[in-house]
Amino acid sequence: MANTFVDELRWRGMVHDIMPGTEEQLDKEMTTAYIGFDPTSDSLHIGSLVPIILLVHLEKAGHKPVALVGGATGMIGDPSGKSDERNLLDEETLERNVAGIKSVLSRFLDFNSTEKNAPLLVNNYDWMKDFSFIDFARDVGKRITVNYMMAKDSVKKRFSGEEGSIGMSFTEFTYQLIQGYDFYHLHKALNCKLQMGGSDQWGNITTGTELVRRMNVGQDDAKAYAMTCPLITKADGSKFGKSEGGNVWLDADKTSVYKFYQFWLNTSDEDAEKYIKIFTFLSKEVIEALVKEHQEAPHLRLLQKRLAEEVTTFVHSKEDYENAVKASEILFSKTFNEDIRTLKESLFLDVFEGVPQAELKASELEDGLDMIAALADKTNFLASNSEARRALKENAVAVNKNKVTADYKLTTADLINDKYVVLNKGKKNTYIIKFV
Repeated sequence: MANTFVDELRWRGMVHDIMPGTEEQLDKEMTTAYIGFDPTSDSLHIGSLVPIILLVHLEKAGHKPVALVGGATGMIGDPSGKSDERNLLDEETLERNVAGIKSVLSRFLDFNSTEKNAPLLVNNYDWMKDFSFIDFARDVGKRITVNYMMAKDSVKKRFSGEEGSIGMSFTEFTYQLIQGYDFYHLHKALNCKLQMGGSDQWGNITTGTELVRRMNVGQDDAKAYAMTCPLITKADGSKFGKSEGGNVWLDADKTSVYKFYQFWLNTSDEDAEKYIKIFTFLSKEVIEALVKEHQEAPHLRLLQKRLAEEVTTFVHSKEDYENAVKASEILFSKTFNEDIRTLKESLFLDVFEGVPQAELKASELEDGLDMIAALADKTNFLASNSEARRALKENAVAVNKNKVTADYKLTTADLINDKYVVLNKGKKNTYIIKFV
């Protein structure tokens, strides 16, 4: 079958290591490939978008994607890229996390599809739960030498004391064997021939290909392949996927759509040029044209806007994206007073996150709250009544972006979402009064 899967990933900058023979296998026939997702949380953040997108590209190219949720490996902890032993999760937390990750993955891959290459969702706990330690030691442990396992970078770094490491427990040392057995199991049960993941997984993945080979000695079809993509970094060297509030999640209840959209909108020019290839499905021609257009007028931030549109729509929805754009533009809208009233309270709070607030009793509005009190005495937005008078005299004060004078009084008619009033002094000083 005609296949452009690896070529597609290459021009997007998504191939780090690839085992010899992998491309030939993908060119030869529909190939089943898998990626593992660690259930360390009940959701996934944008670092997991890359493996999700890899599986989507795989399916688009006519191959069969398998998403593995590590219900068993999650009980142990992957040592790759870590200097400390991970805290073990209890079964209840693990079950909740596995269910959450399945829910997220189901938004991007249709596990109910009836197509020949329909995606599959599996949990390694299903085949590991009844595996006794003695059986595992006999059937799996004897196939791979300790020397082979010690040669892996993830193990060497922990044993050599690099990055402040405190060594490695036997539990984590066995991780690569269990992940390797996953590959063997999927190879045997689903004829899965390729495992993919981030470049930090190369050691674990190649242990899997080796285990498939050694547990199928003498059999014709004991071939297994490996491919990894680079770990995403920012141009300034800081960690990708973090914002001021921590991880950027794929669930709106953990990271609001507005904040998610803003994350992509605020990327640097250099990062946007790289990310638009990795995180969108736009064609090479469209991306090259966008980059050229952006370079001619960088101040318009065309790349960032298109990147934010594509990723927000892919992860959430077109409607969510449009609401995020609307919220972003409201601050500069000439019809702010009308537009701001169309936002849900949660979106309103997102837009004004970090803006200082005062809480007053709603009864203050019954006879109208005079502006001097609203600006100074009752809220301390401005330092003194005299400063408030001066600002009003200079026509520098706005209520919900409408300029007001000293004789203006706040009433219930000024309330947004029945409880908020936005005050401004000049263009840069904003304050929120919440009436309760």
